[in-house]
Amino acid sequence: MSTATASGPGETRNPLALGALGLGAFAIGTAELVIVGVLNLIADDLDVSLSTAGLLVTAYALGISIGGPVVTAATIRVRRHTLLCAALVAFVLGNLAAVFAGVFGLLVVARVLCGALHGLFLGAASAVATGLVAPEHRGQAVGLVFGGISVSTVFGVPLGTLLGQSLGWQATFAGVAVLGVAALVVIAIWVPAVHGSGSGGLGSQARHAFRPRVLAMLAAQVLLMGSQFIAFTYLAAFLEDATGIDSSLVSVFLMIFGVFSAIGTFAGGRFADVNASRTLLVGNVVLVVGLLGLYVFRQSPPLVGVSLAVWGVVGFGVTPALQLRVISLAGKGADLAATLGASAANVGVAAGAAVGGWALASFGIEEVPLTALVFAVVALPAVWATRFLKVPVDRVAAAGSVPAAASDATPVSAGG
Repeated sequence: MSTATASGPGETRNPLALGALGLGAFAIGTAELVIVGVLNLIADDLDVSLSTAGLLVTAYALGISIGGPVVTAATIRVRRHTLLCAALVAFVLGNLAAVFAGVFGLLVVARVLCGALHGLFLGAASAVATGLVAPEHRGQAVGLVFGGISVSTVFGVPLGTLLGQSLGWQATFAGVAVLGVAALVVIAIWVPAVHGSGSGGLGSQARHAFRPRVLAMLAAQVLLMGSQFIAFTYLAAFLEDATGIDSSLVSVFLMIFGVFSAIGTFAGGRFADVNASRTLLVGNVVLVVGLLGLYVFRQSPPLVGVSLAVWGVVGFGVTPALQLRVISLAGKGADLAATLGASAANVGVAAGAAVGGWALASFGIEEVPLTALVFAVVALPAVWATRFLKVPVDRVAAAGSVPAAASDATPVSAGG
């Protein structure tokens, strides 16, 4: 049971609680992304092609995209603290099921299940985090939660990859289960109860969460994340086959990406509090530069490392701004919308993995980053247009004063 209670947004600032939520995000982020480092091992062990093994990325992302909102809708009136703990318990069980999945089909099912729980957890954690701080610090709170995801690319993904290479890919999933247990313990102890950031039941939440302004923001999120995962899904294979990096050094390059992702995510939360729309646009431009460098300098390991650093800074650095904009634009539908943000991101992940697999099969591994670059350029006008989306006045009234991250444009009525 939680040891503290927060009666409303902004009344409690609990760094231990935010850290605990970040650890939970670290666990589920590791589960999502570590698969990239062991795809080759799974493909060889289960006798499937590399492009088929890549469907495990798609399966997890679809679990988040579809399962997350469905489970959230079914549990919309459940206390967020209870929901966080229940999601982690089921998440641990799902990863243990993956350990014992001896056939590819069962592993796909386990990934879909864990993906749905991932979406549920991130949505609830985002809502709780924004309820623990004053309105002007919501971007930083979301950044701390999603910082767990980016830190997982620094430590979780490289260490999980090494674990898989040493003991088999099953050991990677067992390690994720252990992380899930640790996160469950600290969340149960340190995370207080907070009121939902939205209001009303499922019907009221859905009416606000599915407004055109929210859907437009989600569409831009799909493009941003999808363009990245075209390349990221097959990054390990690209580093080995196109850049000529020894398999033992792949984890080092993944760690470069992860370190700069972590830096970008924490910094991105602060920039989101200043102006989320500008943060998204600048992030998209830098993403184009990073992907261009990855393609052009693909045969130079040092320059590939620099390109990964540039990409990494904005790869997850835009996430707090994306999530904050979605929550703010949804107004009274913030609880459900918090999950929709994760869903949209992972529609992009699923689509990106699928497009990346197509590019791999059609053109070869060297052309995968070029395909990602094309989609990142396509995302630019969509991201630019989201700066004109307006926060509902009911959200402004509830917050008292809304930071630039939330307002970015003149507020309109909730029915807009």
